[in-house]
Amino acid sequence: MKSNYLFPHRFKKIGWFILIPTIIIGILSVISEWEPPFLDVRVFALFIDDFGGKDQLMGFANNNILNEILGVLMIVSSILVAFSKEKNEDEFIANIRLKSLVWATYWNYGILLVAFLLLYDFSFYWVMVFNMFTILILFILKFNWSVWKLEKLTENEE
Repeated sequence: MKSNYLFPHRFKKIGWFILIPTIIIGILSVISEWEPPFLDVRVFALFIDDFGGKDQLMGFANNNILNEILGVLMIVSSILVAFSKEKNEDEFIANIRLKSLVWATYWNYGILLVAFLLLYDFSFYWVMVFNMFTILILFILKFNWSVWKLEKLTENEE
């Protein structure tokens, strides 16, 4: 089966190498509200919504860019992990990949629906922040779990 839309297998290792520390640092920074001062920089923004001041279309704002760095690393590394070929990429793996993606999509939007109905204000905000990454993380977990189960099953048959 041709899978031109997938990255080569070697990209999966690079993705894991970036993803694991990014998740750890991200969780620690959220829990402790850690923002290193050396990442306080002036950045270009398309829209500046200053809570106490004037809203502005395009301009420069002072910002700690830790969240932006972690967000970019999280998205890029998750995509590398999720959409890199397996060592033995065949039709059955492609089927598992598709089923895992559908499963992750259902769960992602199920979580979002529950959040719409039961969470408000900053609680809802935090669900929306994490929801940006949920579909990729759920897909990675489901796909790798399914491939692991398949490998265990074929091991037992041999």
